[in-house]
Amino acid sequence: MNKLNSLDKQLAQQPTEVKFCKKCVVSNQRPRTYFNEAGICSACQYAERKEHDIDWVAREQELQTLLDKHRSKDGSFDVIVPASGGKDSGLVAHQLKIKYGMHPLTVTWAPFLYTDIGWKNYQNFVNSGFHNIMANPDGQLHRKLARIAFELKGDHWEPFVFGQKAYPFQIAVKFGIPLIFYGENGEVEYGGSMKNADVPYESPKDWEDLYFKGADVTALFDAGLRLGIFSPQETEVNHLTMYQQPPFTDIERLGVQMHWWSYYHKWVPQENYYYAAEHTGFQANPDGRSEGTYSKYASLDDKTDGFHWYLGYIKFGLGRASRDAQMEIRCSHITRAEAVALVRRFDGEFPRKYFNEFLTYLDITEEHFWEVVDQYRPPHLWSKVNRRWELKHIVS
Repeated sequence: MNKLNSLDKQLAQQPTEVKFCKKCVVSNQRPRTYFNEAGICSACQYAERKEHDIDWVAREQELQTLLDKHRSKDGSFDVIVPASGGKDSGLVAHQLKIKYGMHPLTVTWAPFLYTDIGWKNYQNFVNSGFHNIMANPDGQLHRKLARIAFELKGDHWEPFVFGQKAYPFQIAVKFGIPLIFYGENGEVEYGGSMKNADVPYESPKDWEDLYFKGADVTALFDAGLRLGIFSPQETEVNHLTMYQQPPFTDIERLGVQMHWWSYYHKWVPQENYYYAAEHTGFQANPDGRSEGTYSKYASLDDKTDGFHWYLGYIKFGLGRASRDAQMEIRCSHITRAEAVALVRRFDGEFPRKYFNEFLTYLDITEEHFWEVVDQYRPPHLWSKVNRRWELKHIVS
């Protein structure tokens, strides 16, 4: 894929000299990640801060003060929690309700194609004691946006990200609830921009650069018009509303803010799993592990999920196992040597289980799938040897 033709503006910033973190298994190919002079990535540097520099007692007091300001006295909803039924949102919603006496309204932006375990976990979560509103966008529009995102961003996942970010803000404005609580600040926990490392919240003004690869849903739709995937008749007023944040004037008038739980409490995904399993009925992958990795308790909701991770592996040489292993090193659960072995064994495993359903959902052929995938292989990361693609740089 010619980097100028792609809507993924991160690709133009990709370094051609590949370096791996000396503490974890991430490389400098992960967007917005930087390394210090000792060769340690920004996420590992932040993990050190979590252990030694952050005053978690003071952060707890900040949280108490924030929640005291917003807690309703009549039992009406006082906080929005985006919730899939997974381990992370399960912990956040349950602790807000039980430990802190809040009255959460949980909201769910539906997956493209629910897995059986994803739907079961969602139902278990709601049945454990939570009010919930689920959004299902126009199915035809959603599928076409996913198709365009796959072609022009190398990631069909983008329409999910748009709604995941925007929908809680929409509900906050509609219900007049100014406080939103997400789980973790992924940029600082997993590698990325440190812009918001020392504040508990972000602005929707950050989304395009940090989460949308430099192109929002309008840019994606306009590209679909040019490609003929969308017809002029599909340009109805408000057709993209569900994918966009409310007007900034409404956000500012109500004072809507989203806060990260990880700012106030040390973020440890494995502990979130144990907590959600005990309190909200969360269950791990019944297959024992997810394709492309060794773990069993993250990103279980969507049959198309594996292709988001697989295309990340193609574009950046970092797959799902890399992401899991990086965090487990930072949490002191495994050593770097163990992580390297896990990455070499599982990273880049093709998500075969739901491949046919993915092709049907995007309305593409297998041949076209591989044409798009191969266009996203950067020449500094991939070479063809005996008619087979090989990754040039593997963590060691």
